[in-house]
Amino acid sequence: MEQHINVSVIIPVYNSEKYIKRTIESLLNQTIKQIEIICINDGSTDSSLQILKELQKQDQRIKIIDKKNEGIWKARMNGIEKSTGEYITFVDSDDYVEKDFIEKLYKNIQDNKADISICGFKRMDEKSGKVLSQEMKFEQNRVIDKNLNLEEVISVNTALWNKLYKASIIKEIKDLKNPPRILEDMMFLALLYLNVKKISFVDEYLYNYLVRECSAMNTLKENEIDVIQESMIEIKQEYINSKKEQKYIEILSSMAFVHFGISLMLRVSTDKNKNFKNELRKNKEFLNNNFPSWKTTKYLKLFYCIKHKSNIKPAIMKKIYTSGMYGLFLKIYNFTINTLKIDIKW
Repeated sequence: MEQHINVSVIIPVYNSEKYIKRTIESLLNQTIKQIEIICINDGSTDSSLQILKELQKQDQRIKIIDKKNEGIWKARMNGIEKSTGEYITFVDSDDYVEKDFIEKLYKNIQDNKADISICGFKRMDEKSGKVLSQEMKFEQNRVIDKNLNLEEVISVNTALWNKLYKASIIKEIKDLKNPPRILEDMMFLALLYLNVKKISFVDEYLYNYLVRECSAMNTLKENEIDVIQESMIEIKQEYINSKKEQKYIEILSSMAFVHFGISLMLRVSTDKNKNFKNELRKNKEFLNNNFPSWKTTKYLKLFYCIKHKSNIKPAIMKKIYTSGMYGLFLKIYNFTINTLKIDIKW
């Protein structure tokens, strides 16, 4: 009889020979043993696949999918399709987790009868091992309930990796027609939130995210912004088709502002091939034409956010964005992190 799998761990792997062994060993040493580790080798050109095969000889819980390079979205979808666990988590191939990462998320999601469980994480400098920041750690009894405070998902970090999910919800997610190379995690979660009823939190830092110098923002490819925008419009249509109440559209519009208006424009500001003023103008037009409630929703009004103690940072950023001072703000921000070498994570 096959062993029951509590959790499937999905790891997209692309040219990760320097890190993948530590990543997988941190999973093999988990305090909960009923797991499977699904590694999707996404067309690596280094020795990643060979390392995976050697590790698999030591532990049959490791499963390998070897495929041509199609990007992280497709790799994750391949892993989801092959997974057999009742819950699913994602780990990036250059990160590592604490030994009780899975057990504590698993206990938390079951105790709270939640659909997603989230733990805190540390941003670690690759070279020095220094902890740059610690994020997403909230009190154990904090929950996000779709009927009470769903808008708090706006401020949840959009990485997929510090979370545990009900597999039944993950497996229902829509596959995008042309998934983008960036902001794909945010879009995955946006689709997921349509069917999520409850999110709970573990008040510990259990995931270690490696900040690599070579993983800094790079040049946007031609037409890449168009692809991202098309995918976001596709997600909006899913929200419309779901016939959910208006708050869902307002939450999606708020997420669109945070990740298109703020995060994407930060990336554009570092791209020497882009005219920032022109791109910012087009960015505002995109938001106004497709997600107009970002301007009026109470979920981004500063007074409302302060009163409810949620989404305060996005509300402040909206004030800066609409004041005409966003370009100056980004110049100061980029100078601080790139010239002064002071790590800031908003």
